[in-house]
Amino acid sequence: MAGGVVLSNRSLNIENLKLPNFVVIFIDDMGYGDIEPFGSTRNSTPHLNRMAKEGMKLTSFYIGWAACTPSRASLMTGCYARRVGMDGRVCFPGEARGLNPDEITIADVLKTKGYATGCFGKWHLGDQPQFMPARHGFDYYYGIPYSNDMWRFHKLNKKYNFPPLPLLRNDEVIGVVEDGDDQAMLCRQFTDEAVSFIRRNKDRPFFVYLPHAFIHHPRFARQEFMEKAENETEAQIEETDWSAGQILKTLRELNLDKNTLVIFTSDNGGSSGTSMGPLRGGKGGPVYEGHMREPAIAWWPGRIPAGSVCDEIASTIDILPTFAKLAGAQAPTDRVIDGKDISALLFAEPGAKSPHDAFFYKAMGVRAGKWKFLTKGKGELYNLEEDIGEKNNIASRNPDTVKRLRNLLQQHVDDLEKNNRPAAFVENPKPILPFPER
Repeated sequence: MAGGVVLSNRSLNIENLKLPNFVVIFIDDMGYGDIEPFGSTRNSTPHLNRMAKEGMKLTSFYIGWAACTPSRASLMTGCYARRVGMDGRVCFPGEARGLNPDEITIADVLKTKGYATGCFGKWHLGDQPQFMPARHGFDYYYGIPYSNDMWRFHKLNKKYNFPPLPLLRNDEVIGVVEDGDDQAMLCRQFTDEAVSFIRRNKDRPFFVYLPHAFIHHPRFARQEFMEKAENETEAQIEETDWSAGQILKTLRELNLDKNTLVIFTSDNGGSSGTSMGPLRGGKGGPVYEGHMREPAIAWWPGRIPAGSVCDEIASTIDILPTFAKLAGAQAPTDRVIDGKDISALLFAEPGAKSPHDAFFYKAMGVRAGKWKFLTKGKGELYNLEEDIGEKNNIASRNPDTVKRLRNLLQQHVDDLEKNNRPAAFVENPKPILPFPER
């Protein structure tokens, strides 16, 4: 389908609505084609099927930077990761670097309007006390501080000497992810904690951030899902579907469904064993669509038109300004925020278009409308409306378009160099649990 929004409804007067609740379900390493609403014929995802049937599929939805830490920094701050000094490699246990406490996160913005804020899952924005969720606007945290592969069974553990992988409730260590059985329980534990938080805060506005460790390697799954799947990858994908179903079921039971916006998406393209569907590329490598375009579903019964599809450019960097607008809060005005309010797209307002004239794939590519330019080699140009799989490089036939997009990309890079904010660093960093003796 070409750009635009399928199905329209009347513009909504948000000021006359009760403050909405917000839920973001953020899967780790899920490919564009891993769920049935986005074409999977291998994985059974009935809850996401229903979510898409009752809500909107966003088919040109991007993350702000590929890889765990930068992607999460972009989501939380509404900025490209380089803008906030969190581009490049991921944070490691006991690292001095983390998301700067001076940054304003989605949770910080919503707390100004009285929201209860909870994070459940993989944080991965620094494990020092100054960088943890409580310092970034979250009232409650339950999860692991970094990737589930940063543990003693990693194939590179001899090089990294990873400390024990802690399970945290707020700042307290309540367990250790010791083996495969512990790994297999993470999705259920994070989901159960998120459901409990929703029930405790049903009478006030809340923001639930559910960044799963699934389906990042290593992959282990509960037996009830393994019995129905061919391998751990399928089992984990189907359990993340179950998790989304539990959240939506809880909202319905509490009569909160018609006042809650839920967004389901992933942190970057899929890794080995996953499917990018029609897209080229994946988690690593060049910035083809499979690298940064994610499956995304938005759900808000009675507000988002059921069964709708939006192919306009949108991104995780848009979540902060959009939530701020819907909550009647103020997005930061004292700093550059790259994201835009996409509520008009979500509500399928007549004539709604992407607020982005251009979207940038790190410093290596740019999309403007149907055109995508990559700096790879001598330059590559694709018409994504006609060639979503990026099979036909038509740069040589469109020199003016290449020049225009190359200039847009250079302007973006120049702006990031002039208007960026640093990550934070601490002296004498220590892991949450001590490194083992060699």
